[in-house]
Amino acid sequence: MTLSPSAFAYVADLVRREAAIVLEPGKEYLVEARLHPLARAAGLADVSAYVAHLQSPAGRVQQAAVVEALTTNETSWFRDREPFDVLVSHVIPDLLARTATRRKITIWSAACSSGQEAYTIAMLMAEHVVPKGWQVEIVATDIAPSMVQRTQEGRYSQLEVGRGLPAPLMVKHFQRAGTQWQVSDQLRSMVRAQTLNLAAPFPLMPVFDLVFLRNVLIYFDQPTKQSVLSRVRRVMSPDGYLFLGGAETTLGVDETWHRTAVGRLTLNRPRPQADAPATGPDLSSLAPRPFAGAPLTSTLLSTTQRAN
Repeated sequence: MTLSPSAFAYVADLVRREAAIVLEPGKEYLVEARLHPLARAAGLADVSAYVAHLQSPAGRVQQAAVVEALTTNETSWFRDREPFDVLVSHVIPDLLARTATRRKITIWSAACSSGQEAYTIAMLMAEHVVPKGWQVEIVATDIAPSMVQRTQEGRYSQLEVGRGLPAPLMVKHFQRAGTQWQVSDQLRSMVRAQTLNLAAPFPLMPVFDLVFLRNVLIYFDQPTKQSVLSRVRRVMSPDGYLFLGGAETTLGVDETWHRTAVGRLTLNRPRPQADAPATGPDLSSLAPRPFAGAPLTSTLLSTTQRAN
């Protein structure tokens, strides 16, 4: 039995209300595929029956599971590659100079899924920042409790580590754990994972020097994008950096960001004044600076697979 229009409308409204994710008409197949396992586990005949159950007092406790099931958890190591090249060649040298007094860099991996992005950042920090005596804190957040738990555990299958993780880094930062691979204690000590709904008011957060908010705004409507970007800006250092996904931009969404092109990538930084344009530093003049004793990013990422 196909999903009824009323059942789809209920699920779309639930997901939009709880997570600000927009499910347009035509996504009925996605809802059916994602909710079929939940319907089967509940002992119901099909997804329409399961949705009807969700609307009953007994079924409302399962609404959070529905939102989690419809959250996209696509991820890989060094996803899209270029953001991490730019992180090493341009952003890290600038952050080291700007944080020379406090010698600490604070990073947010938002919508972190199962943690590959957060640990990718941690590996680069371990290679290029920690040896210089800096402390690194990475806050990894996701709306799905199961993804937060996986990030905390830092354990991945052979198939998962095969998606973009360069062999030299796997050998250096992972240990065998039965049939899986365990992230090293050094990397795990940098990462703190917690649940967070980007579409809701943020809890108390640190001030971030660097925010990765990649491949998540594309699921939101324009007002939600504006709201999320505004809240992100308020928890960032005035000279911090925001990384978005390749299909995402602040242009035409929130003009309180200064945009600088570095190769094919656009770096976003808070404008000094929300109501006035700012020039900001010309990052294109920053040449990549390899650190003594550390391999170049191009070498580190030679075996990276593109996620898209």
